[in-house]
Amino acid sequence: MDGDLEKDRRFATTLARGLSVLRAFRPSDDGLGNAEISDRTGLPKSTVSRLTFTLQSLGYLTHTRRHDRYRPGPALLALGNMASASLSFVDLSGPLMQRLADETGTLSLLLVRDAGKMLIVKTWRPRGVASLWLEVGHRLPFNGTSSGHAMLGALPVDGFAQAVRDAAGDRGLTPDQAHVNRDLAQSQIQTRGYVITDPDSYFAANIHAVAVPFQSRELGDPVVFTCGAMPEALSVARMREEVGPKLLQTVRDLERMMGQSSGMSAHDL
Repeated sequence: MDGDLEKDRRFATTLARGLSVLRAFRPSDDGLGNAEISDRTGLPKSTVSRLTFTLQSLGYLTHTRRHDRYRPGPALLALGNMASASLSFVDLSGPLMQRLADETGTLSLLLVRDAGKMLIVKTWRPRGVASLWLEVGHRLPFNGTSSGHAMLGALPVDGFAQAVRDAAGDRGLTPDQAHVNRDLAQSQIQTRGYVITDPDSYFAANIHAVAVPFQSRELGDPVVFTCGAMPEALSVARMREEVGPKLLQTVRDLERMMGQSSGMSAHDL
């Protein structure tokens, strides 16, 4: 948690800790106990016990059958659905991104910044084609991912600085490396419209991906649309010549549907 924020009198530390408990859950979890949540959040187990009891009482967490492990509850599901419904670009992008996934045979993704990580919030899988294992709720690092580099390149100066602080050196993202990634991403956005991270520096050797940032008028921060696949199905040449341009065109189509100007301006970068 950002030390400067905690010193701000307007900052509700208890609320922030409760939200950190909710963010500790991952799609692959078979429920979490208080000890595991404590390990993931860095909060004392006694604090976690009070928070999980409160969140469970309010419906944001639910007990599993053994009553010693927690899962996200119905109130959290309702909150997520409400948030998604309030952002028109999420629904509008669905048919466009599904068509792109089918045409390119890639896993198409929508990612947002979640503190010092990139969080997958939507996926569109190509019909009839095996695709990457990534699922909604997975978090990817800023450093060594096309989506992370695209976000670093698209964030305003203050948002970029906060993202670097939140990442806290994750996977080698020092301030100097973050500026290198940002400069390279901005250069690619300005010249091509999409970002491809060098596969040699990618955080996972079995993934190739291309990303395009999108700034909705409904949000303060940009989001990132990405297409990814195994290297044998998505070479660098194919990303540059086919998938990258198609992803860019899809995002431009979304911008037109929303009545927004096409692309991120130099001022945005």
